[in-house]
Amino acid sequence: MKEWLKISLILCLFGFLKEIRPSEPFIYEFLIDKQWRNVTDDQVTQEVYPVGIYAYLAQLVIVFLITDMCKYKPLIIVCGLSAIAVWALLLWTKTLFALQVLEVLYGTFCATEVAYYTYIYAKVDKEHYQLVTSHTRAAILAGRALSGIIAQILVSFEIMDYRELNYITFTAMIFATLWAIFLPSANQSVYFHQDSKSAHSASEKTKSALNKMRHHFFTSFSNPYIIKWSLWWTLNLCGYLQVQTYMQPLWSVIQTDKSKTIYNGAVEAILTVLGFLGTLAGGVLKVDWPMKGELAMSIISLLEGFVLLYISQTGSLEVGYVCYITFGGFFHFMITIASSEIAKNISEDGFGLVFGINTFFALVLQSIITAVVVTKNVGFALGPRDQYFVYGIFFIVVGALYIVIGLSSWFTSKKDMRKASIAVSNKI
Repeated sequence: MKEWLKISLILCLFGFLKEIRPSEPFIYEFLIDKQWRNVTDDQVTQEVYPVGIYAYLAQLVIVFLITDMCKYKPLIIVCGLSAIAVWALLLWTKTLFALQVLEVLYGTFCATEVAYYTYIYAKVDKEHYQLVTSHTRAAILAGRALSGIIAQILVSFEIMDYRELNYITFTAMIFATLWAIFLPSANQSVYFHQDSKSAHSASEKTKSALNKMRHHFFTSFSNPYIIKWSLWWTLNLCGYLQVQTYMQPLWSVIQTDKSKTIYNGAVEAILTVLGFLGTLAGGVLKVDWPMKGELAMSIISLLEGFVLLYISQTGSLEVGYVCYITFGGFFHFMITIASSEIAKNISEDGFGLVFGINTFFALVLQSIITAVVVTKNVGFALGPRDQYFVYGIFFIVVGALYIVIGLSSWFTSKKDMRKASIAVSNKI
């Protein structure tokens, strides 16, 4: 077996194992159940979940730099260790404070995932980038889909309750962490360890890394086309993360009959498969995106907004499930196109920095929305239905923004064509 393929498969197994988290589709139901924890639903949504969002943001920039300096592998192991700590606290603590500490660690887990996505680029040649990227993405999706299926089967057939699902997750995190130890160490990285054969002082490495970052930043974000797609990517990722975080509380409000079986696991599995198909469609669809991109971004954003407005008012859990899957399908389809258009116009070495910056600003905006809309004693602390009405308006505003951008681009192109035509006529 070729070395690059072996490394890819080893990394993919870690990615697959860390996604075996069957407790997550039912985590909200577990947290608010009085037989296991002594917290209310409002405390979970207003005082627990926001901590994880803020912690993720606070740690992302530091982790991004440390990941490159430490050459990836140590941070992949930290990712696994933080996950073990999270599920240990879920299983063996009961207080509100313990949940808040848990959310800080969950922020660490999310932030350090950047090491998983970037490690492979330091270990294989550029000619294999596209293939190994698909491998790592497929491993994540396979783990999530299998996790949702397992969760639904175990709950529906009453083989396990919500708390017992956490034991499976806890075990999977242990195996993922142990497996990470077998990853080969990376001798090079994009910024701080560019040439393993030459000896450089720490100050020289830092200066070289900062210069390369500055070059990637200015060459990428001086391009209006990249800015346009990056803005949409950032806004939509922000909205998707917020919707995903608070969807289970909304489902809990919609489902008034608590004796009925809920199908959160099946829904997450379906969404994962649909997301995979949307990703494939976005990757192979032949469209003139420079000409029709604004139209597509505005239509998708408006559809996402209307779906969220509808789910905020529905009294049917089944409709809520369908709306969530539809929303996720729209997101995965268009985010793939946005990612592709950005990637086409930046250097391969700049992928991590550009998408890292976009993710950072998505989390900044998500933190602001969380503070204003959700967090107790800071913002309005809205209930789930009112929250999703706000999220729907957010996506409609994004759609309206890209209608304006599209019209502006159209008028500018018309004006340029008119000037060119006049110039040609004058020469004649």
